[in-house]
Amino acid sequence: MTLHTAEKVVIITEKIISNGVCKIIEACGATGYTIFEAGGKGSRNNRSTTVRASVVDDFANVQIEIIVNNYAMAEAIMDKVRETYFHN
Repeated sequence: MTLHTAEKVVIITEKIISNGVCKIIEACGATGYTIFEAGGKGSRNNRSTTVRASVVDDFANVQIEIIVNNYAMAEAIMDKVRETYFHN
C-alpha cells in the first residue's frame, strides 16, 4: 500500500447553495467530493437531520468533504467559498 500526503477540506452549508459550492470546488481543480446530511448546534441554533428538519429541504444543512493533494488547492477552495458566500 502506498500512502500519500493530502489535505482535507470540510464545508458545512445549507443545501440551497451546495451546487454553487461544488462548482467552486471543481473550478479550483478538485476531481471529486462527498456530500453528507449534516446536523448539529452552532451560532444559529440547532439543525437536525430528521425528515422534518426543515420546512423547506433546501435549508437543511449538508457537509461537503474534499480531499486534495496539495495545500494550495485546499486554500483556493476555502478562499473562493469565503469570498462568494461568507458575506451572507
